[in-house]
Amino acid sequence: MQLLQQLCSLHAPCGEEARVKEFILEYVQAHSKEWKVQPNILAGDNLQDCLLLVFGKPRTAVFAHMDSIGFTVRYQNQLVPIGGPHAETGYRLTGHDSLGPIDCELIEEGGQLSYKFARGIDRGTSLVFKSNFRNTKEYVQSCYLDNRLGVYNALKLCETLEDGIIAFSCWEEHGGGSVPYLAKLIYEEYGVRQALVSDITWVTEGVDHGQGVVISMRDRNIPRRSYINKIIQLAEESGVDFQLEVEGAGSSDGRELQHSPYPFDWCFIGAPEDNVHSPDEKVHKHDISSMLALYQYLMKHL
Repeated sequence: MQLLQQLCSLHAPCGEEARVKEFILEYVQAHSKEWKVQPNILAGDNLQDCLLLVFGKPRTAVFAHMDSIGFTVRYQNQLVPIGGPHAETGYRLTGHDSLGPIDCELIEEGGQLSYKFARGIDRGTSLVFKSNFRNTKEYVQSCYLDNRLGVYNALKLCETLEDGIIAFSCWEEHGGGSVPYLAKLIYEEYGVRQALVSDITWVTEGVDHGQGVVISMRDRNIPRRSYINKIIQLAEESGVDFQLEVEGAGSSDGRELQHSPYPFDWCFIGAPEDNVHSPDEKVHKHDISSMLALYQYLMKHL
């Protein structure tokens, strides 16, 4: 779990994904020689802080967003949420401004968010939940498993991937914006028009810990049913434990693929977590293992 712990500790809310991008580039440089296929790395100003790893002759793209939720310092001691963080008085927030490192307390009063700290913090400074990674026999618990676990899954997939594209995207937690130009590049340059979304979903009354990775049949958006049926059939053939999810809320990079002018099929597949968007997100290790195994199988057979 060392790699996952490192990813969860990175300060990278929406708009500051560059830290995760640089971490991934360093990781690829250090470990790709051990992978089955060496990827072509696409990065640069034309992709902003996004990153693509292209393996062999790709048929399917895996999307994993690098950003997290968090807070932006406004005026006086006010905070503005980034995405939809769960906010409770007493949560510890960390960051860095012109005067140095920050470790402050979140204050929530009647829907208004502020911080408590010994000094004022520069306006525009981003703050994130303080990292506290807990690795037990059955569970992993930490802030930002959503979606550093999705990034972890994608990096582990690289070890055996022969044909495919791994797309690390930005801004997902705060409305998106990067997936349309990634979709354009992936479709026009490689002819790929099917995708898997490596992200984290919820524990609900129909989805539980330890029962396997979740295949989402729909959330706020509805993917093409024939593609979902194909994914489910392959999952049954794989022998990997999985659960089916049906929701009316929530969204992912899949929404932007569906709204793009390109004919992408997509399916959200990820481990379920408790305590969503809090410092205490919790995922069962069996569901992580199932997620890794199913992605490996699907990328070989789609």
